[in-house]
Amino acid sequence: MIDLSLLPYALNLAAIYALMAISISMIWSSIGMLNLAHGATFAVSGYAAWNLSIIFKPIILSIFGKTLIAKLLMGFVLISSAMVAGAMFGLIIYLLAFLPIHDKPNYPVRSLIITLAINIATIQILLFMFGARNKGLPKIFGFGKFEIFEIPIRYDQAGTIISTIIILSLMLSWLKFSRMGIEIRAMMQNPEGAAYSGISRRTTAIPVLMITGALAGVSAALLSQTIFVSPTSGSIPLIKGLTIALLGGLGNVPGAMIGAVLIGFLEAIVGSIQQRYVMFSTFIFIIIVLIIRPRGIGGLLDDTRE
Repeated sequence: MIDLSLLPYALNLAAIYALMAISISMIWSSIGMLNLAHGATFAVSGYAAWNLSIIFKPIILSIFGKTLIAKLLMGFVLISSAMVAGAMFGLIIYLLAFLPIHDKPNYPVRSLIITLAINIATIQILLFMFGARNKGLPKIFGFGKFEIFEIPIRYDQAGTIISTIIILSLMLSWLKFSRMGIEIRAMMQNPEGAAYSGISRRTTAIPVLMITGALAGVSAALLSQTIFVSPTSGSIPLIKGLTIALLGGLGNVPGAMIGAVLIGFLEAIVGSIQQRYVMFSTFIFIIIVLIIRPRGIGGLLDDTRE
């Protein structure tokens, strides 16, 4: 019988993985870039949140003390600073890895190499600036746990799950109803048709890379509630996000969301049995799915709709 106490842990993992996988899928489907600098965006956002938390924490505590308002303000500072840093790093990726080469031959391969170089260079810069020692972010959701239907849920797990649902809902609503969001969706669904309609991939790439950078920032702030920030802290989330995006069908946002939930539950169940087999079982599962369905979960969804 499955231990129901694993449910919040699995959903917590799924929430973080969904933010990374959806970002990678959006970038690929809209501007044709496989962004290997997404892990660097994660790390830079984490350090930005850490630096600003050091600056603002004593100020907030001196004014509001250890009250609920102080916790809410610290949470706002932490998440908003990570989002802004992620968005700004996304703009840097646009200037270095997209704008100079988007109309050149072999653009996907060139952008892959450039983003990989950005990722490696950023790790070295962070090591030079902050050293290899891990940094801890303030616990914005506090400590402790509560129970729902006798299932124990930690505050940080509940906060991560609820925050992810709210942020993804806002982003998807913006994509559905705003003019820029409709243009991005058009590029994701049919780039050639969107180009014939006058939608420029060059201008669309700016909000895409900034929004996905902000999502990486959110995932850094939320995941850093349970792990530490380090120059290489974005490596595992990048690998997980990329593999889940492949599992979901690269470029398919619903497939990425389903893939994140599946991998979250798989890791939670396997980890409860033997932690060292988590990565192995995850990749074996993804390989089997891709052998059976080369287009991933998104291909299955497309076939079902047809």
